[in-house]
Amino acid sequence: MAKYQQAVQTLLDEIGGKANIQAVSHCMTRMRFVLVDPKKANEKAIEAIPCVKGTFTQAGQYQVIIGNDVATFYQEFTKYAGIEGVSRDAVKSAAKTNQNPVQRVVGALGEIFAPIIPALICGGLILGFRNLIGEVNLLNGGTQLLTDVSQFWAGLYNFLWLIGEAIFHFLPVGITWSITKKMGTTQILGIVLGLTLISPQLLNGFSVATTAAEDIPVWDFGFAQVQMIGYQGQVIAAILAGFVLVYLEKFFQKICPEVIRMVVVPFCALVPAVLIAHTVVGPIGWKIGDFIANIVNMGLASNVKLLFAALFGLLYAPIVMTGLHHMTNAIDSQLVNTYGGTNLWPMIALSNIAQGSAVLGMIVLQKRNERAQQINIPACISCYLGVTEPALFGVNMKYVFPLVCGMIGSACAAMISIGAGVTAISIGVGGLPGILSIFPEYWVNFLLAMLTAIVVPFVLTIVVGSRKLGREERGLVTAGAPAVADAEITVVMADTKHACGLRMDDGTELLIHVGVDTVDMGGDGFTLHVSEGDKVRRGDALITFGANKIAAAGHPTTTMLIVTDPDEHSLTIHTDRNVKYGETPVAELG
Repeated sequence: MAKYQQAVQTLLDEIGGKANIQAVSHCMTRMRFVLVDPKKANEKAIEAIPCVKGTFTQAGQYQVIIGNDVATFYQEFTKYAGIEGVSRDAVKSAAKTNQNPVQRVVGALGEIFAPIIPALICGGLILGFRNLIGEVNLLNGGTQLLTDVSQFWAGLYNFLWLIGEAIFHFLPVGITWSITKKMGTTQILGIVLGLTLISPQLLNGFSVATTAAEDIPVWDFGFAQVQMIGYQGQVIAAILAGFVLVYLEKFFQKICPEVIRMVVVPFCALVPAVLIAHTVVGPIGWKIGDFIANIVNMGLASNVKLLFAALFGLLYAPIVMTGLHHMTNAIDSQLVNTYGGTNLWPMIALSNIAQGSAVLGMIVLQKRNERAQQINIPACISCYLGVTEPALFGVNMKYVFPLVCGMIGSACAAMISIGAGVTAISIGVGGLPGILSIFPEYWVNFLLAMLTAIVVPFVLTIVVGSRKLGREERGLVTAGAPAVADAEITVVMADTKHACGLRMDDGTELLIHVGVDTVDMGGDGFTLHVSEGDKVRRGDALITFGANKIAAAGHPTTTMLIVTDPDEHSLTIHTDRNVKYGETPVAELG
């Protein structure tokens, strides 16, 4: 019998059947569906499946969280459903049919930057470390740098720039390569195009602003001159150039005979692409990039910057849920390369932390809900490390109030960050490690903002959740069996040991009486494990007794469970069941 046979059958039925599945794949923890009609998916029924830890929809895909055993589940599901799984790229391609034009553009940006993010993270850590050893006076009472007193640190400071320059100054190469990879065209042509944008023959893009117009070198074609300007660090220009190359290559692939395609297509695609990049889309992209960076920077430096920060901090998590947050990678990169740093990225890192802290609050609230903790704990860890989707879709959006609490905490932290002028030297390092991307002179202020992003959402989630979460959601009771939740012992028969009274957390009062007329036994054969005032939990022993001894004394062994406040509560007894230790109780409160 298959491990997930029942779960697989239920999922297929509740997702709308085989006919509703356009494509299916899986990642590390999730089943990824492209559905013909997403409305047919019964979300509540799917989330009730024991092995399902949550669901969400993103980028046109309906995703079902299974956990680390998703590969096994996927194999059983596709076999039972009679569906062939496809690659993740094929699922993404199919998912575009469920996306509007804006979502497609944003999704494309996300896929372009995704392969570059590891390099940006590495570069951010390197630049942060360089800044610490070569820009901050740490020695002799704050008067000297590490590089001033040690040749080793001075050499390391210079050496690390080799990597930092390769990542951030030569970013256009990574962008044009990533575009050709995503679009399925020749990747080496994308690399070559990127190299032509940052060639040492060109005036370095970072020197353009300080160079007089007459001193800028040009290519002179007789009838026209083209400035020899490099695009180091330019994001928008590189993106536009990359797509020009892609569409030129695809065009010539279609019209060229296969026999000459290998020779003609690269030449006819690359040469015009480089020319267009330096004469048309490069200058346009530069202007667009500067315009966006200037607008954002104005908002971050204006008289209403605190309001801007509060709105950004409040709304960033919902923006992530729509996928629009990929736009901020391009904006942040442009800010770093235009102004030498960004005030935007610290707020993003703080939003990560705030949503993780809301999940931390849920961990405390649901500490006895083992099923919930399987989602809560990994989601919190990943959120604190800068990956928010598991927390947002698996926990916070499910209950809503943790999401709102995290948004409020993020807004408070963002105002502190912007008010104190916290600036990041680079992007990519999110969550708690985000402090490593911050200029060291702002570390104290950023730590204060981090503390706010931790405490405010955590406290708000605990306060609100203690009122909003039901006892079953908190793991205090088993579904359909609230009569065995935590309780206080209100009375015990200390001498005869045959009975005790309890008051449940919800106010229900119960009396447990073992046997009939067993008071006559004077406690013989009974052991009482609790005292008046004790707090007990499900599974705790209250009374043990010898049934044979009760029968030998001539008394019935019937055990009575009596509701002593019937006007407030009712009790349904299932008399057709036998009760065994460790099984779900048979009493249900009404």
